[in-house]
Amino acid sequence: MGSSAVVGGTSITTGGTTSCCHMARWRWDHHCFLSSTFVFFIASFVVYGFIAGVYAWLFVNPHAPLELASLGCRPDSEGSWAIGVFYGDSPFSLRPIEAMNVWRNESAAWPVANPVVTCASASDAVFPSNFVADPFLYVQGDTLFLFYETKNSITMQGDIGVSKSDDKGATWQHLGVALDEEWHLSYPYVFEYLGKIYMMPECSGKGELRIYRALNFPLQWTLEKIIIKKHLVDSVIINHDGKYWIFGSDHTGFGAKKNGQMEIWYSSSPFGPWKPHKKNPIFNTDKRFGARNGGRPFVYNGNLYRMGQDSGETYGRRVRAFKVEVLTQDEFKEVEVSLGIDESNKGRNAWNGARYHHLDVQQLSYGKWIGVMDGDRVPSGDPAHRFILGCASVVVVVAVVILLGSLVGAVKCIIPLNWCPHNSGKRSDVFLTWERSNLMSSKLRQLCSRLNRAPLFLRGMIKPNSIIGRLVISFIFAVGAVLVCIAVKYIYGGNGAEEAYPLKGHYSQFTLLTMTYEARLWNLKMYVKHYSRCSSVEEIVVVWNKGAPPEPSELDSAVPVRIRVEEKNSLNNRFKIDPLIKNRAVLELDDDIMMSCGDIERGFRVWREHPDRIVGFYPRLVEGNVLKYDGEKYARKLKGYNMILTGAAFIDAQLAFERYWSEEAKAGRKVVDKYFNCEDLLLNYLYANASSSRTVEYVRPTWVIDTSKFSGVAISRNTQLHYRIRSECLLKFSEMYGGLGKQKWEFNGRENRRDF
Repeated sequence: MGSSAVVGGTSITTGGTTSCCHMARWRWDHHCFLSSTFVFFIASFVVYGFIAGVYAWLFVNPHAPLELASLGCRPDSEGSWAIGVFYGDSPFSLRPIEAMNVWRNESAAWPVANPVVTCASASDAVFPSNFVADPFLYVQGDTLFLFYETKNSITMQGDIGVSKSDDKGATWQHLGVALDEEWHLSYPYVFEYLGKIYMMPECSGKGELRIYRALNFPLQWTLEKIIIKKHLVDSVIINHDGKYWIFGSDHTGFGAKKNGQMEIWYSSSPFGPWKPHKKNPIFNTDKRFGARNGGRPFVYNGNLYRMGQDSGETYGRRVRAFKVEVLTQDEFKEVEVSLGIDESNKGRNAWNGARYHHLDVQQLSYGKWIGVMDGDRVPSGDPAHRFILGCASVVVVVAVVILLGSLVGAVKCIIPLNWCPHNSGKRSDVFLTWERSNLMSSKLRQLCSRLNRAPLFLRGMIKPNSIIGRLVISFIFAVGAVLVCIAVKYIYGGNGAEEAYPLKGHYSQFTLLTMTYEARLWNLKMYVKHYSRCSSVEEIVVVWNKGAPPEPSELDSAVPVRIRVEEKNSLNNRFKIDPLIKNRAVLELDDDIMMSCGDIERGFRVWREHPDRIVGFYPRLVEGNVLKYDGEKYARKLKGYNMILTGAAFIDAQLAFERYWSEEAKAGRKVVDKYFNCEDLLLNYLYANASSSRTVEYVRPTWVIDTSKFSGVAISRNTQLHYRIRSECLLKFSEMYGGLGKQKWEFNGRENRRDF
């Protein structure tokens, strides 16, 4: 196999055949549009585009949280910070608000869960914000005021926002923007001095440390004094041992390590004059050691503590606490202590799963401590990082398509030589002589020629029609499919989090309850690992009906798991009254059902709108004179449903469990025990019998996987027998509690005309 080149000509022969690589131009009149190469590329991208569309439909969550305002909460390279509230008997025993079981009926938040202030809080109040961070509390009697940085979605500048709470931090009303300057503002350190309220925000962009005084608290402020002309960030001012001290960081100095530098200044008054500490900079070290401030210093048991930021893995990765042992004009010494805050294991599904970098703790008048902390579900620079990875995946997919085309013979060349130097357009004789003698031009032409011989070489190495060749082509195609899905995930899939949905400004949580036994332990382990990472799951209760139960330590869970061992193997145990369940919302979910956390969160949001209904993912229709149980296809054929199976449904634990174990339901429970079936049907009849209004609500899941098909331990493997038993249950329940025939609800019947 030989090759020859004619320099300055328009044709190069390889193996005696003129290739498209040697055409001077690709012209439409040469039928390029209908060439095999063009058709192959179009077909390849159509196929991969179809794969991308299916992946996006099944696995990418395109739905933004329902209450986010249109102008705010945009993706931001600085993050998606939000603010949560914590309570404790000391600053080192703080627990999130959801652990305190605070309820708010108006928003069906049973309990209220963090975060309590988000970008939506400001945006819904017509102050568009991308995120809220750096929270500082000011306590005024029984009223809490919260000051924080809010990044304006229009100007992309940090302003100081303020919210108010009259119920100890469970509910916050956004009051507006307290301070807006021509430069970036953040870290609004609010303090009181001689009966007046002051604020010292970060103004490093201005190169000054400023103190503002409240004219009409909390929304009107005036500049009181510029106390230091330095680019100090995240500065705090405290009164300790008769002097005032400023802790701050200046990253502009020569040799200063960003997020690893700290300085101290002292004075007899908050307004100066300020003198630098003898050992400044106190720290100029690695950014993970907490030199940069991360909140308000506080005194506890006579000791002073400083909060610092650990920015080792990403900016603001976590807060670290330090006990100040020595603070004088000449010396400073501190040691790290445990803060006692448990980090979430839910990753991006947790509002603070990626980082939390600021904490302000204060003691309330009745002795308890309250803390406000910011958190983010994604690391710094995440949007840019995801976009780069997505684009890189697209580039590799294009390379995969070219490789596939080379192997199947659809692509004859990689780079047409008319794209290379010397063949690209008309030239003067002087330029042509220079180009021929130019080494770089010659090398580039050689590279083009070698690349164009690659398809022929590949087809010689890998015979496309052989078994091995087909396997290789299939593998390469599969790699391209995976890369397409990766590209969709990073470019279209948002931040990758399956977030919770707020209702009337409140988030909440629920208990996940499943029933199983020893033969299905494999299902249970996979089940717990997956669902414990869902944002709103607070705990998992496993009803163990038969056999030796596992130890909770055997289960990989991000939330507490409680195994409730039953004396009797009965399906009635699913709805057993359990005083240890504190949440009103319970998701009854079979251990062999796998669906996305996003679907679970949407179902929970719908239930919070209708807590008196059974809200679930499996609709059924029971109607007619001859009651017969049938599947979802039957309900869709008749365009309606009147029953929701509780194998995957949200219920009100108080309401449902009391109805199920009432005296009225005793006969129905005996039917359940007789057939070892139909407990979900019984609950539907009890709901319908207790109310004349709608009792069920359907939410369509994006995808569902029945894992019992893989383990071979499905309870209802004989579908015909299963349906016959359930039809008998329908007859008996109808005799006991009345029929469901008059009730029928349409699919896609909500205001948005969808079951999402």
